[in-house]
Amino acid sequence: MTAVASFAGAGREPLLCVRGLTKSFRASRAVLWGGTRREVRAVSDVSFDLVSGRTLALVGESGSGKSTTARLVLRLLAPDGGKVRFDGRDWFALPLSDLNRARRDVGVVFQDPGSSLNPRMKVGTIVGEPLAIHRIGTRAERRERVGALLNAVGLPPQAAERRPEEFSGGQRQRIAIARALATEPKLIVLDEPVSALDVSIRAQVLNLLLELQETTPSRPAYLFIGHDLGVVKHLADRTAVMYLGRIVEEGPTREVLGSPRHPYTALLLASRPGLGRRGDPGASRRRRAAGEPPSSASPPPGCPFHPRCPRAGDLCREQYPVERIEPGESARRFACHDPEPPSTGNFFRASS
Repeated sequence: MTAVASFAGAGREPLLCVRGLTKSFRASRAVLWGGTRREVRAVSDVSFDLVSGRTLALVGESGSGKSTTARLVLRLLAPDGGKVRFDGRDWFALPLSDLNRARRDVGVVFQDPGSSLNPRMKVGTIVGEPLAIHRIGTRAERRERVGALLNAVGLPPQAAERRPEEFSGGQRQRIAIARALATEPKLIVLDEPVSALDVSIRAQVLNLLLELQETTPSRPAYLFIGHDLGVVKHLADRTAVMYLGRIVEEGPTREVLGSPRHPYTALLLASRPGLGRRGDPGASRRRRAAGEPPSSASPPPGCPFHPRCPRAGDLCREQYPVERIEPGESARRFACHDPEPPSTGNFFRASS
């Protein structure tokens, strides 16, 4: 999907603009392919926009390229190709000294707070660490800022003197969120931030994220990585669906999940437990057609989804589909030769 126009929707300038992002890895074991090490294309020609104060979700099955895309945006991995503009700057062209200063504008919350928080450090030190690294404020000002952050995420001031192991999983994730907000970043990458939490705690953390996005002075944008469509529905303004390293559908969450156009999006929706019993006549058919995704090291010709797609025809087996951008302000797009008809989805009605 090579992008030439804004995907942010009308009237908003993107804070984050990603174009043609590509990343491949060499397979670590060669024996399975006759002694040759094949290239695994993890991310292929990925493009999207994200505006300030909004949330874009990247969704898909394991191995679809979601987390690799996030790590490329964070510059934790070097891309093979593509461009990223963040806050008006060429993100990949920044020298290391400038990048280190610019990182104060980017926060990250990982999936497992148990492994992302140093168990030897007190919570106050953990939350204040980004302030110390970027030399923001005096010691007294940093202590005051840490107290305000803990209060913002619903933890008492005394929490600063305790260690992560003394808190529940949900509380540890609140600590991670407080740390991510410390420098008032413009962008926060949320990599499966609630998948390790009990269901009863997830809603609390999601509501906290929404509240902080509205009340934090920097109004951070969220890049959310996940697979739970119920969570995505609750949090994201726009959703991009990834399959074998490519974005196959992207647009406003209500449209993408309420009326999927790509058969893979429809498959993800039909795979949610109980959804197919509520008026989607194609759900059971899509489940039967699902199967397993092919290897990224040897994707099929044509549309990579065609071996699992109940709508696949000869053209799908021969040619990769050209991206379609629907007219209108929502800038909805998808890549499919034979898309699902409009208004067939029932996700928002069935899960309300």
